[in-house]
Amino acid sequence: MKHTSYGFDVLALVGQLRFKYHMTIGEITEELNRRGVVTSERNSQRLYERYLTLLRASVTDHVKTILKQVVQDNGGIMISMDGVQPEKGNETLYVIREIFSGTILAAQNLKSSSAEELKKMILPVIELGFPIIGIVTDGQQSIRMAMESLLPDVPYQYCQYHYLKDIAKPVVDLDRKLKTGIKKSLRGIREIERKIENDSSAEAEVAKDYVAAIRSLLLEDGNPPLDLPGIRIYENAQAIQASLQRCLDKKGDSFAEKRY
Repeated sequence: MKHTSYGFDVLALVGQLRFKYHMTIGEITEELNRRGVVTSERNSQRLYERYLTLLRASVTDHVKTILKQVVQDNGGIMISMDGVQPEKGNETLYVIREIFSGTILAAQNLKSSSAEELKKMILPVIELGFPIIGIVTDGQQSIRMAMESLLPDVPYQYCQYHYLKDIAKPVVDLDRKLKTGIKKSLRGIREIERKIENDSSAEAEVAKDYVAAIRSLLLEDGNPPLDLPGIRIYENAQAIQASLQRCLDKKGDSFAEKRY
């Protein structure tokens, strides 16, 4: 892309992390850095805004065709609205999305998050003329008030993902500590790798397979709160440990047979 060192693949990833995995800008920044895309929260916010700019440009007759199909299939469209504020004092970026199709209907930076300002952004979506059968938001009071004022008879729901994320926070925090602790305990694996890297014996080849399996544990991410990475790493580590123990037991039996 012009005026940036990031490609469209990174831009698409930012959009996926935000809308599919509901990550905050801070979480997106951490994930990009973990994947080797060195960035800051400010750059992540800019990438997110560029992503939305491209989506806004796609709100054309093609999008209206998609919405017509959604209405035909579901009896109407369902909309969600949420906001992202990268840092205190900065403008908040609000996005309105059609849930069934995942289509972005509006995206705008707002200095004020008041219900009156949000209503100005919501109105053009209503004026598209498609029946709205449901509303899902992240629970922000001003969004709820704006929606209730403009669409008083439309059912409203607090986003189940945000709800689960809120109630699962203590569990996710403990899981993060578990993940960190397990990874720290596996730091000695590099020393084992050095010892066997030039060894071509059958035992060394088996050991290399186990090392590779342990290495793969360090790449586990999960998708909290429904798929906890710490628990996944722990369970997989237990499976590797059990397999290794069976291997050692077999070796012991084989050694005993040779002796007698």
